[in-house]
Amino acid sequence: MRYLSWLLGFVLFLLALGFAVKNSDAVVVHYYLGYQWQASLVLVILVFFFSGVAVGVAASLGYLFRQRREIFYLKREIRAKAQTEKSDEE
Repeated sequence: MRYLSWLLGFVLFLLALGFAVKNSDAVVVHYYLGYQWQASLVLVILVFFFSGVAVGVAASLGYLFRQRREIFYLKREIRAKAQTEKSDEE
């Protein structure tokens, strides 16, 4: 299984490398107020892909922290309930 994952990773790397070589032409990204950025197409695609990933991760952090806080409170409630049941038995 390990060799299969290495092979798959190598194939994906070769596909990405082929994509980068085929799309190395310079492109111009125009911003507001006349600003522009000139870079290779692959670099522009990677920058926007990773910035999208960063925005997606940042958007999900609130939900993740809310879940962790709820799990913490539920575990504390279970411990407190177990303590009261233990003291009732004595």
